[in-house]
Formats: sequence, C-alpha cells, structure tokens
Amino acid sequence: MNRFASDRFDVCVHGRGAVGQALALSLSRLGLRVALAGGESPAATAAPDVRTYALSARSVALLQQLKVWDALRAARPPVATAVLDMQVAGDAGGALEFSAWQQGVRELAWIVDAAALEREMETALRFAPHVSRVDAAVPADLVALCDGRDSPQREALGVEVERVDYGQRAVAARLHCDRPHLGRAWQWFRSPDVLALLPFDIDDSRGYGLVWSLPQQRADELMAADAAGFEAALNAASQGAAGTLRLAGERASWPLRLARASRWHGPGWVLLGDAAHVVHPLAGQGLNLGLADVDTLTAVLAERAAREAWRPLGDERLLARYTRARAAPTWAMGQVTDGLLQLFAREGAPWRELRNRGLGLVDHVPALKRWLAHHALQG
Repeated sequence: MNRFASDRFDVCVHGRGAVGQALALSLSRLGLRVALAGGESPAATAAPDVRTYALSARSVALLQQLKVWDALRAARPPVATAVLDMQVAGDAGGALEFSAWQQGVRELAWIVDAAALEREMETALRFAPHVSRVDAAVPADLVALCDGRDSPQREALGVEVERVDYGQRAVAARLHCDRPHLGRAWQWFRSPDVLALLPFDIDDSRGYGLVWSLPQQRADELMAADAAGFEAALNAASQGAAGTLRLAGERASWPLRLARASRWHGPGWVLLGDAAHVVHPLAGQGLNLGLADVDTLTAVLAERAAREAWRPLGDERLLARYTRARAAPTWAMGQVTDGLLQLFAREGAPWRELRNRGLGLVDHVPALKRWLAHHALQG
C-alpha cells in the first residue's frame, strides 16, 4: 500500500481518525488514487479509548458500503448496540420519549465502540487497492483536511474559525450496571450539566457509555475523584433510573466548544468533519455530521467522473457543490445543540418552566417528534 512520496495522487487525505479513514475508503471505491497522511489513528495508541459513537442510519449505510459494518456487527464481544428507545428528562419534570416502534424503524441509532470502529476501518484500508499510507503531505490534485478541530493544515491555509468555548468539559467512561439496558438510552438536561447514558453491551447487556458535559471546575473535580466518589456522584445524578452504575475502566475528558470554519474549500483543498465544524455532543451528532460530509463529497466527485471528467478534482466550482450541500445541515445542528445548551443553562423559575413545558409539548406532538427523529437518523 505504500508508494514513494514523489508519486502524485488524486487525493491526499490528512487525518487518520474515523472521518479520514472513511473518506480514503470511499474515494478508493471510485478508483481514485488516495494518500492517507498522518500519524497512527487514535485506535492504535496505547491509552484505552473509552469513547462511544452514536451512529445514525445514514452513517450505518455508509459503513455498509465501505464493507465495515458487517465486521463490526460480527465482533465478539459485541462492539455495536442498537438503541431502541430514548428517555429525555428536564430539570423540573419535563420529559420526552422516542422509540423505534413509534418511528417505524428497527432502531433509533447504534452505539459503537470508537476504537473498534477505527480498527475495522484500518483493516479495510489494508485491502483497499488504491490507498497508500504516507507520513507527510504528498503531491495531489485535491487535499482533504480531516485532521480534527485543531487542524494544523487548516491553520496553515489561513482559514479563520469562529469559536465559542463553553467553559465545559465532556467526561466519558464505560459503565457496568446492575440491570440490563434493554436498548434504552437516557439523557438528563439540567442546569448546568447534561448527562447521557448510551446502552452498550458490557456484561451481557448490562453496560453503558457515559458522556457527561459539566462546567470545567466540576469536571476537574470528578476526574480527580476516586472511583467510589465518582460513582456516588453519577448515581446521585441519574437517580437510579437506569440502575446502579459503576465504572468499568478509565475516564477521559476533553473541552467543549462550538466552532465553524469561515471557508470549507479553496483551490485544491476541502475541509471535512471537525476541521470544518464542531458541535456540542449533547445530540451525539458529531461523527454523523463528519460521515455525512464524506458521503456528500464522494457523491460530488462521483458525479464529476460521470459527467465532467475534464474538470480537475480541486476545481473550486466543483468543491462549492459540496460546501453548499453541507452548509445548512451542519449550521442547523450547531444552532440546535447550542440553543438547547443555552436554554437549560439559564437559571430561574421562568426558564425552568419554559424548557420543561417545551419538552412535554414536543412529546405530545407526534408529527414534531417524527421530524426531529428523522433528521437525527439521517445525520
């Protein structure tokens, strides 16, 4: 799979995370010669990866096309768990429930082990006939930047990024539970934190992936606490709704922000995933947005091959089609997640009344619930 750095490629993909891997695989299927640049993927590092991804139907469909999904589903022990329903609670009695049965689908989402997903894509890349791993940038007609929220390649291009730092951190962990999860996800919106429990098959369906968004100081305290102290805080916050929870391993934490690049393409380059846009994890849509970027850019380049093969891969008018297609969905998701966070961060009885009544209203309007679920499922 490796070539000399002097070879010219059709596309050079920067970034060895899930979005970069998926793009390399997807473009290889078009017959394009792809260089995948960067260090090892996060899954290849020594530190345990406790992240879990919530994958939408569109993301699963893409992974099926890339011949990755079946391997994930066949893995033992399991690394993918179906979400059959979701319970959302406010901070003053508001509640909202989604179910796969109500939406007419087999599952609302899949919760997938992040490291396992990246390992399976690494395996698929070893068999991809047109992909070469390289250590640094190589000549290419198109450079695709998938190297994360702090993309050094994006900075080198001088692309400005509008950032809103929330002053919060996400705390992630794997959890054991004393009762089966039954495919149910839980989420609590409170001031000032958002707690999510994602069903994950640990100990015969008795596990969860944790994503807990907290103010910086509180997150630091919980990361510094011993296991017993952390578990006590977690069980108090979840109020036993999902059962008694205990840590299954290490904890991880990272800062939270809303970010959007001012430009997503230029002559010979394009941004995807967190290099282009970052949203709050409360809706679990970060990777789904990135994989939808991959899906859209691949479709644009496939259409070029069929109708405009004379047009260079790095043509700005071509890449503008990708940007136009992805601008509205990513902007909308950023506004929704930011709006929810700001609404539930506000103190005072009037705000609590408004947001909790809002949850109840949505729960009693089936058409609105179907619309929300449809957009989440499609990424």
